Amino acid sequence: MSNTSGPHPGFADSPLTITDRLFFQRDGATLARDDAERHVKTALAGADDGELFLEYRESESLNLDDGRIRSAGFDTTLGFGLRAVSGEATGYAHAGDLSEQALRRAAETVRAVIAGRSGTTGEPPPARNARLYSDANPLALMPFGDRAALLAEIDAYARARDARVRQVMASLGGEWQAVQIIRGDGRRVADLRPLVRLNVSVVMEANGRRETGSYGTGGRYAYDRITGAPTWRHAVEEAIRQATLNLDSRAAPAGEMPVVLGPGWPGILLHEAIGHGLEGDFNRKKTSAFAGLLGERVASSGVTVVDDGTLPDRRGSLTVDDEGTPTSRTVLIEDGILRGYMQDRLNARLMGVRPTGNGRRQSFAHAPMPRMTNTVMLAGNHAPEEMIRSVRRGLYAVNFGGGQVDITSGKFVFSASEAYLIEDGIVTAPVKGATLIGNGPDALTRVEMVGDDMALDPGIGTCGKNGQGVPVGVGQPTLKLAGLTVGGTSAG
Repeated sequence: MSNTSGPHPGFADSPLTITDRLFFQRDGATLARDDAERHVKTALAGADDGELFLEYRESESLNLDDGRIRSAGFDTTLGFGLRAVSGEATGYAHAGDLSEQALRRAAETVRAVIAGRSGTTGEPPPARNARLYSDANPLALMPFGDRAALLAEIDAYARARDARVRQVMASLGGEWQAVQIIRGDGRRVADLRPLVRLNVSVVMEANGRRETGSYGTGGRYAYDRITGAPTWRHAVEEAIRQATLNLDSRAAPAGEMPVVLGPGWPGILLHEAIGHGLEGDFNRKKTSAFAGLLGERVASSGVTVVDDGTLPDRRGSLTVDDEGTPTSRTVLIEDGILRGYMQDRLNARLMGVRPTGNGRRQSFAHAPMPRMTNTVMLAGNHAPEEMIRSVRRGLYAVNFGGGQVDITSGKFVFSASEAYLIEDGIVTAPVKGATLIGNGPDALTRVEMVGDDMALDPGIGTCGKNGQGVPVGVGQPTLKLAGLTVGGTSAG
């Protein structure tokens, strides 16, 4: 919420009012708002950019394993990060002590980056009046005992559903993050960010063989969206379905072959192999495989990729980013042509373009940098069945586990957690141990068909970059790629 005009319709208080209470008016507070604004103004005088980032966060987790609560945790953090930017240089200081003394020391520290220089402060972010998610703190809306009872119910339900279930692991996690950003000219922006997640995993055994299956879901809302019986039962049933498939799976084939990627979560391959290469810092420094290619064809016709931080309630969405810029729907690739990059304020200024609302940080202890929000390939006009029928022998990859990518070269390796053989245009046996090996920019040119069934992931993504992790979303329709290398354990 980036206006300062008071309560928004449908909400009791504005985010600025709530965060003022958290940072400046709480019991024992030792930092007044006027003093904070004064120190920020002094610290950023002559800087090209910068801000004070104030953060309060409550987070909790509850984990059940084999019928018992194995761990439970609750954590509260409060602190600030102060940044001054001069040219390409950044001065950054942070502290978990929200006091005038700590802020004054931080201001003296970051001013070192401005010494001997005088910049023109960049234009402040525009205001946004929309709210993309609830302000409510999800941790305050469901008692601990109810959460523990729910995990026990999940355990019992999974064992009752299938006698082959030998172990059940379930977890609930949530956080509520309140941020306020103060700029050198006194402009302020605040945001209140809920985030919850449910995960269920099972181990099943049959004929002396054990296999696992898992499913997770979540987003920026309260616990009630993931703790209702239809939602958690679906999670259990999906975990059992995946484990059952793995029990019946055969060794994955190896070699180059057509690959059909399922909709939704398989977009994580797009995120890792392509998305990072479209972040502004890698392109400004010319370390991305996509550097210098704006306006050129980088993908097959029909491939359109956007990063959209404005999707309501999604895990990767933000009303404003961690620099105070409203998030946006940024077209990265349009019908195969490279149209833009994801930008924070620093890289946008140095590249002579506008910020896109992609400046993100893990916490007050980290400086912001360009990061993805919800990165999605848009739908095409092919039916998924048409793609399957067009493959004589290949792989149908529906879900992915871990993966690695090299940003400079674009090379990637991803493991498929659910995959099937395609034989003579028909999906046949499930396979285990399949890995997809390729190059992100090259893979974009190998897209032969784009499905009409675009779907978003269930809300489970966390992205790592330079030691920082942030929640993200992915999505895509079913895709057919020609000639991707599949690593497996079967020569067939």
